[in-house]
Amino acid sequence: MDNEIDEVTITRSIMRFDGQGFYEQEDDIAVEFPLTVMLDGQEFATMVCTPADMEELVVGFLASEGVIRRYDEIKSLTIDDSKGFAYVELVIKKEMQNHHHSKRFIGSCCGKGRQFYFYNDMKTAKTVMSKTTITGQDCQRLMTLMQESSSHFQQTGGVHNSALCSKEGIIVSRTDIGRHNALDKLFGYCLMNHIPLKDKIIVFSGRISSEVLLKAAKIGVGIVLSKSAPTNLALDLAEELGITAVGFIRGQGFNVYTHQERILGG
Repeated sequence: MDNEIDEVTITRSIMRFDGQGFYEQEDDIAVEFPLTVMLDGQEFATMVCTPADMEELVVGFLASEGVIRRYDEIKSLTIDDSKGFAYVELVIKKEMQNHHHSKRFIGSCCGKGRQFYFYNDMKTAKTVMSKTTITGQDCQRLMTLMQESSSHFQQTGGVHNSALCSKEGIIVSRTDIGRHNALDKLFGYCLMNHIPLKDKIIVFSGRISSEVLLKAAKIGVGIVLSKSAPTNLALDLAEELGITAVGFIRGQGFNVYTHQERILGG
């Protein structure tokens, strides 16, 4: 892979108001970078991202979209950061049915109703059978570790944090201006480094939306911990796909929304 740019924050001069008047100071700002993925010579997608760990982002995004299942399905991956392009060549070229990436699929949800998926989500999201359990103290400890690991968030306040964890602690953490990108970077890291996922946990700074929940299902983890709130569709999907969703991990408390059997007291 070609070199990636390292500048994920920039410093700008701003005017700060302190309640009494304005004064000039320097402020760290998160960099927003458009990256266009060219797949076997054709434009596939453009992502707006934080320009770090971009190879992982591309690999995870392609896996999440159902284009690949394993890292070795990619013959070459080159990132041209000067032009904002990622050039991907697959070992076996596939005919991309791009209309499927935006079409909705109506599926059943445990017989309770109907859920809307995109077609590629229907193909790639899987029911999680993880038997991993953690304690309430683990939830709080892992959230603290994830937040402490993000220097970019501490600098700018403008990125989302995510971490892949075991019970013992953080395996890898990633940040991005896009919450979906942060999860795709984790997915790409796991595929590129052959990380087993059945006993892993995702710790996340943002809201648990249906899209975030589906990303977790595609990665294959059974527990998602967030300091923020879930949406109702995310919780319906979590029930259906066997994922434990925990939100509002702040201070000494949190909410367990689905599959509580994985969260033990203490």
